[in-house]
Amino acid sequence: MEERLVSLGIEMLKLSLFVSMPILAISMMIGLLVSIFQATTQINEMTLSFIPKILGAIAILILTMPWMLTNMVDYTRRMLELIPNFIF
Repeated sequence: MEERLVSLGIEMLKLSLFVSMPILAISMMIGLLVSIFQATTQINEMTLSFIPKILGAIAILILTMPWMLTNMVDYTRRMLELIPNFIF
């Protein structure tokens, strides 16, 4: 029983990482591009690095929301189906 609970926890962590990866990756890429732009032009404006990352994260969130929601609903459905197995 403990092994099953540990494997469910690991699966939950993998799903969290898998679902959040597109937003984190696009934010990192935009941040890198903005940092290179700021270094070459010597412009040190704080909003120049913040606003593009937020806009990119929102755009990716809108584009990938159906996929993310499907993964999370599938995981939740599996968890709810396993509840009777863990009741003593």
